Amino acid sequence: MPIGRIAESGVLVAECAFGTQPQARHVPRRNRIISGLSLAVVVVEAALRSGSLITARFAAEQGRDVFAVPGFPRDPRAQGCNELIRNGATLIQGADDVLEGLRGIPFAPVRTADGPESPPVAASLPEDYDPASVRAAILERLSPTPTPVDELVRDCQFSPAVVQTVLLELELDGRVERQPGNRIVLL
Repeated sequence: MPIGRIAESGVLVAECAFGTQPQARHVPRRNRIISGLSLAVVVVEAALRSGSLITARFAAEQGRDVFAVPGFPRDPRAQGCNELIRNGATLIQGADDVLEGLRGIPFAPVRTADGPESPPVAASLPEDYDPASVRAAILERLSPTPTPVDELVRDCQFSPAVVQTVLLELELDGRVERQPGNRIVLL
């Protein structure tokens, strides 16, 4: 699909300027955006030093669910998935396992090509959600010293979904940076 059609009917999100030549070093930054826009990440096959594991790490730091398909222990292509499962990713064997794991996660309505919007399972943000006041409250609690996201959620008294949404916006704006251990620093 040409970029013009995507821009007309969807959204374009990138950290690099349009027209930038693809390079391997851009992949982690791109995958951080992809994991941030996703409800969850499913890893089907990954070696121990795989880009898929980088994406899974970003997803976990962003509060997203990580699912992994187990593999034969001696297969190098399965070692990454097996390690994810050992470290807390949800073991899945099929699509039903993913759907079960996503049950109860709030998400927006989906519009199908041949019909109206389906009703949302739950509202992803509260009705009285005021982005400016939430952003201000979060920024007030951040500093150049890393702050755990869980602590931020407790201190702000906003739902994890609201905090994660605002943190993603601030991160894309270049105002905060994620650190290892699900911590955030003000830039």
